[in-house]
Amino acid sequence: MSKTDWRSTARMIAHYLLIAHLIAGVWLPAYANTMDQVVFGITLEPNSLDPTAAPAAAIGEVVHYNVLEGLVKIEENGDTTPLLADSWQISADGHRYTFHLRSGVRFHDGQAFDASAVKYSFTRAQAPDSGNKSRTKLFDNIERIDTPDPYTVVLELRHRDPHLLYRLGESPAVILHPASAEQASMNPIGTGPFRFERWDKGHAITLVKWPEYRNAGSVQLQRAVFRFVNSFVDSTELPAEIDVFFNFATKSVLRNRLNERYQVLIGSSSSKTLLALNNRHPPLDDLRVRRAISHAIDRAAVIQQVLEGRGDPIGSHYSPTEGGYLHLADRYPHDPARARALLAEVGIKGRLRLKLSLPPTPYARDGGKIVAQQLAEAGIDTEIELVNWPDWLNGAFKGKFEMTLINHVEPLDYDIYSDRSYYFGYDSAEFRALVDAHRNAESPRQRNRLLADIQRKLADDAVNAWLYAPQISTLTRKGLEGLWVNYPIYVHDLAALRWR
Repeated sequence: MSKTDWRSTARMIAHYLLIAHLIAGVWLPAYANTMDQVVFGITLEPNSLDPTAAPAAAIGEVVHYNVLEGLVKIEENGDTTPLLADSWQISADGHRYTFHLRSGVRFHDGQAFDASAVKYSFTRAQAPDSGNKSRTKLFDNIERIDTPDPYTVVLELRHRDPHLLYRLGESPAVILHPASAEQASMNPIGTGPFRFERWDKGHAITLVKWPEYRNAGSVQLQRAVFRFVNSFVDSTELPAEIDVFFNFATKSVLRNRLNERYQVLIGSSSSKTLLALNNRHPPLDDLRVRRAISHAIDRAAVIQQVLEGRGDPIGSHYSPTEGGYLHLADRYPHDPARARALLAEVGIKGRLRLKLSLPPTPYARDGGKIVAQQLAEAGIDTEIELVNWPDWLNGAFKGKFEMTLINHVEPLDYDIYSDRSYYFGYDSAEFRALVDAHRNAESPRQRNRLLADIQRKLADDAVNAWLYAPQISTLTRKGLEGLWVNYPIYVHDLAALRWR
């Protein structure tokens, strides 16, 4: 057989094999396991690809730093470095930030990146109906945006914000062009090293290298696929085509430590996993009931059974990896008798019954069963409702829930509790005053004291029953270099990845 005949036969065999897989209902990329591409396995399919208009963390996992970029980049160690901004200056009073932009940068469709795109993106994010999850903590604090020339942007703040650069490095602050912003949910066009190629709903999102990227020569990968997987996380057999299983915090992680194809990376993150409570919904609007729920939960047992010990108990909406952390996990020790006594004080006779809505993540499904058992020991019966991710976003996240178990991955996001319309339904003028005082604090010592007061206030009001700050467990095929181990934000920097 000649080389030409052999190649034709090989192509025909590959073609029929792919058809056979599709007929069988199994999606298998024909380009898997080559040295110029990578396939990620992630648990949740995003409902949009526009992180400026939708809240799901899975959006940033796919597009942030890869397709869409912001002025600032957050590195693995938490440092902020220039990205679309070359440099910046901060005024002495902390109210004015002047950003000098990179010149010569273009979007994937050829449109020029300049100060007008930054002003458009930030003004769009400020709109009350923008859906931007950083609107309250970042964009509402921008009083004025000036563009004195095409490559300079000046932000005037209402209040000083020591975390401003960090917030600008998060995915809700990426820059979109006015000509393509409205299509970003399905076909994002950015300035990053990869461009969006296709979205096979229910299966995967594919990105391909953009040859016109400003540092294209340093990018090794030609293609990246984000495949949505969750049905096999407790299986000993891992799909062969996937190179990286991100944040699979299940028993399968340890079972596969010695797998000849994979290695396990264990790192930290700014995540906070919590039993979220609807503070508007009776009887959860009673502080004693919320405190009873916190006393009913054995955090150490949850961490051991769900994460096999890979996590730290927390007692407020703040991670041990964040500066100014205050350990409050002992504020409500596991005490079922105390929980029952608090419920009796409220006048609840018999057993209290609440609905627990669980999204389709392993930590929620596994943790929800354990939390339900612990609540039952304290006289609280739970009706477990299993929901898919779109239904969770349109239900619990819109305030239509009683209890839900969820992981908040955004760093320094304690000020979401200032928003009385947020899905927890927490409304405290005293808490909002603490956040305002922290913004206006004159010294680092004063800011740290107020940050401690903020954490204590949330704990004292038992707004939610905080469980743990999880470690990040990532399985990666041996030979892939450049993956983060620690995740201050949930992002995969594809331009840094390479095979050895």
